[in-house]
Amino acid sequence: MNSRSFITQAGFTLGCVLACLSVSAILAPGQHPGAPGADQSPQVFLLDATQLQATRRAINRGDKDIAVAWAKLQRDAQRALGAGPFSIVNKTVTPPSGDKHDYMSQAPYFWPDPKSPNGLPYIRRDGERNPELNRITDHHSLDQIEAGVETLALAYYFKGDEGYATKAVQLLRAFFLDPATRMNPNLQYAQFIPGVNTGRGIGLIETRGLTRVVDAIGLLAGSKALTNDDERALKDWFGKFLQWMIDSKNGREEAAAKNNHGTYYDLQVISYALFVGRKDLAKQVLEQVREKRIATQIEPDGRQPLELARTKAWGYSNGNLDGLMELATLGERVGVDLWNFQTRDGRSIRKALDFLTPIALGERKWQYQELGGVKPESLFPLMRRAAAVYGDKQYQALMAKVPEVDLADRSRLLTAKAGSEKQAQ
Repeated sequence: MNSRSFITQAGFTLGCVLACLSVSAILAPGQHPGAPGADQSPQVFLLDATQLQATRRAINRGDKDIAVAWAKLQRDAQRALGAGPFSIVNKTVTPPSGDKHDYMSQAPYFWPDPKSPNGLPYIRRDGERNPELNRITDHHSLDQIEAGVETLALAYYFKGDEGYATKAVQLLRAFFLDPATRMNPNLQYAQFIPGVNTGRGIGLIETRGLTRVVDAIGLLAGSKALTNDDERALKDWFGKFLQWMIDSKNGREEAAAKNNHGTYYDLQVISYALFVGRKDLAKQVLEQVREKRIATQIEPDGRQPLELARTKAWGYSNGNLDGLMELATLGERVGVDLWNFQTRDGRSIRKALDFLTPIALGERKWQYQELGGVKPESLFPLMRRAAAVYGDKQYQALMAKVPEVDLADRSRLLTAKAGSEKQAQ
């Protein structure tokens, strides 16, 4: 570097320091210094930070290719501004602990025994949801916080409107932080079976959507609404929940699950570990996914036997594969390649997708049970994800047979190339 360049850079650096000091002087204690800059990469794990940045640039320049999807997201965000706050303490049923701050839900596929005078103990009817679930609202509240915060955070990140961030942070505080309304960081009473138990490890799958909340918090970083104290408190909550998952009986049971429950247990552990800074734990679990999940769940021909045994074999095969692909995405963050992992006899994520693809394309009939009928389109997002990762001629040819994503679909903002980057240069 020549002397002129060094002096110029030094002057620029000094100016930046002075500007930052000026901003810091007027901020409230614990406050972030404004919205994320155009080139600031958000701390997200399942979402693609690079794609998010590209989409934001495309939105700012009025790219017509994503205009419909962006308009739809803004409408969703406007509706979210009037929703909530959400909390699990409003349920009418009290958990065995006596504390309504403890999450509680009933096993969805268990029904009263018609041969028993009082219906107890409940018996299993796989794939058939018991409408009694509607009287216990915790799962619904969980769905609402996940969807609302994610929508608001995306809208804030793409446009920088502090109103979206303010609402998102209000929802986060009510659900996770405020003493009067917060959820305790455990799932001790999730998916209980009347007459059998007060909670099961299987219930941990109900919080898999909190991985979206973790990414949403990353999108909100830099907003005026989300303070440093908020971030620390949220990381403390997720850190405690992570430790409960690892240490508790329910958590250990779910970790040992051989089917999709094990997949989504790993997904949560890794996502929360990355969020709270336990990268070594995340990498350790990801490295175990090769043998513990892929090699044991997938046959050499691509079948997933434990999912095929269900009454909704197509849906569960799709769902588990989706989870494995999300694990592969998290693997990218710490240098663990699951996309291309293959056992000696050919078990792999790619092979599982290849088994399902002919059914989605109408080239082969589904030979297993599927209550409600097979929905081929549910595999299309996974096929698109694989095509983007593998990029070979085989997958590009397959994608020619897959319908285009709807113009209003949010995935156009999160995964599709948001306009031409060359035009922005």
